[in-house]
Amino acid sequence: MPPLKKYLFTPGPVSVPPEVLLEMARPLIHHRTPEFGAVLDSARARMQPLFGTRQEVLLLSSSGTGAMEAAVTNLLAPGDHAIYVNGGKFGERWGKLLKANGMIGHAVISEWGRPVRPAQVAEALTAHPEARAVFVQASETSTCAIHPVGEIGAITRGRDVMLVVDGITSVGVFEQKMDEWGVDAYLTGSQKALMLPPGLAMIALSDRALARASQSRAPRYYFDLTRELKSQRDEHTTAWTPAVSLIFGLNKTLELIHAEGLPQVYARHQLMAEATRAAAAPLGLTLIAPDAPAPGVTGLLTPDGLDGSKLVRLMRDELGVGVQGGQDQMKGRLVRIGHMGYLGAFDMLAAVSALEIGLQRLGHRFTIGAGVAAVQERIARSG
Repeated sequence: MPPLKKYLFTPGPVSVPPEVLLEMARPLIHHRTPEFGAVLDSARARMQPLFGTRQEVLLLSSSGTGAMEAAVTNLLAPGDHAIYVNGGKFGERWGKLLKANGMIGHAVISEWGRPVRPAQVAEALTAHPEARAVFVQASETSTCAIHPVGEIGAITRGRDVMLVVDGITSVGVFEQKMDEWGVDAYLTGSQKALMLPPGLAMIALSDRALARASQSRAPRYYFDLTRELKSQRDEHTTAWTPAVSLIFGLNKTLELIHAEGLPQVYARHQLMAEATRAAAAPLGLTLIAPDAPAPGVTGLLTPDGLDGSKLVRLMRDELGVGVQGGQDQMKGRLVRIGHMGYLGAFDMLAAVSALEIGLQRLGHRFTIGAGVAAVQERIARSG
């Protein structure tokens, strides 16, 4: 018999609050109307504090990868050189996007689960002085590690080199400081801490990036950010047909986030992360990212001889608890538990309890309840 109720702890998509589901169920309106324009303007303004910027935030009807490609094609031209941090599946994606659009990417390799060292970026820029941009993740979802964006920004600010940051699992999870860090393009997606279904991306550009975009020779049409800025800022609509219901939903989620308060939102995510990580040692598991663990997703390496992919399927199909496995070389070796968005600390009790049951059924030996007790203890100390 399938589970009566399902729980979603993947690193995206995430659960959507009922108020937001209801908002998205409203009758559709046309996107070339004052009513839509007012909602679009509100959502864009409410996004700015989450990025830590005074710059315009643009909404794109795409997944986060669409915003990644928009950053590449608007800020670089075919033949341009760029540095990208390859510390996981999504860092690798920067390299693929650069290649697909005719740019020349130079990888800075960071071990999976480890943050890149700023000195590595500086060395790469010295080795490739022709590089026009550095691309990096704030939080590498595949390895559950965060990169030191502020320190990288200190390196790029003094050069004619733009810094482009994928904040898909960091915006709304922990404090972002786009302006202070000197980031030229910051982007995110809807299906993570913003508590929405997939389908929306957001991107903000610095003045330097906007100037570069207005001069870019790269082919682009749908993701022309200068055209999109004109439409959204001056005409209060989007250049192309938008995901109207998702934008209404975004405006509602941002209302909820700001009502809770950004410091409280960030503290909630940190507590969930610490509570989940606390369960690792009692269960005989280790973290993939011990030095710089991401507040939005925890990665636990499975014991030798235990198939992590089988564990993920068991938890999903028999217990109704959705988590995610590893990618590429981590496939079968990693379980990722997401704690972003519409979740609270007590939800981590359900996630870790299901993890314990799955581990026990697959033959892993530990004291049952030890992980749950560690989660409880960390929550209790939060008071």
